[in-house]
Amino acid sequence: MKAVVQRVSSAGVTVDGTAVSSIGPGLLILLGIRNGDAEREAEYVAEKCASLRIFEDDEGKMNRSLRDTMGEALVVSQFTLYGDTRKGNRPSFVD
Repeated sequence: MKAVVQRVSSAGVTVDGTAVSSIGPGLLILLGIRNGDAEREAEYVAEKCASLRIFEDDEGKMNRSLRDTMGEALVVSQFTLYGDTRKGNRPSFVD
């Protein structure tokens, strides 16, 4: 399981011109899942993302977590995180 985590002031997902989800301040998480990933990994990634101290405190230091800020999270499936480009120029998604 791989995750790309980005702090956002807002984020949303639109499908065919229709908004399907949106959040205010928090984290946008692009999540790649592959064969063999289990609930244990999902729990670890969820806990890690919620606990990352990447939000500024009152002194401007990155010292607060998503939990501390009561922020929101938007998780978007991103299978391309597991694209294999070692051979050729076309990514392979066969695991």
